[in-house]
Amino acid sequence: MDTLSYKTVSANKATVQKQWLLVDADGQTLGRLASKVAIILRGKNKPNFTPHVDCGDNVIIINAEKIQLSGNKWEDKTYIRHTGYPGGQRSMTAGELKAKNPASVVERAVKGMLPKNKLGAELFRNLKVYAGAEHQQEAQKPTTINLNDLK
Repeated sequence: MDTLSYKTVSANKATVQKQWLLVDADGQTLGRLASKVAIILRGKNKPNFTPHVDCGDNVIIINAEKIQLSGNKWEDKTYIRHTGYPGGQRSMTAGELKAKNPASVVERAVKGMLPKNKLGAELFRNLKVYAGAEHQQEAQKPTTINLNDLK
């Protein structure tokens, strides 16, 4: 019997096949979109997934201003940050953040679903979010995908 057929193949930076994918966020729910995008960025949807390697695809999200939240989350959901000075805690609701920077709402949701280490920071660099329908990655010829078709 050939014992080579039982070896586990680990992906590395040289063997990973990366693609550019385009996702339209129009009418999508924020958390569902973010979790599917995080899976794509991580590469968990590929058969050669390796936990310690960036084997995911590059993702472009357009129409981030048309994202939806259920219930009263536009008023109730708060984003908290700290300036670093005493008494410097600042908070902002999801509606205020969307009015200031619509792409930031989607970026924060996806970043929260990635690993909290160097690999997560590297994976987050593979994400591009745009508030409108135009994007700057036309040269990469991204493939449009429908996230509703993914399970």
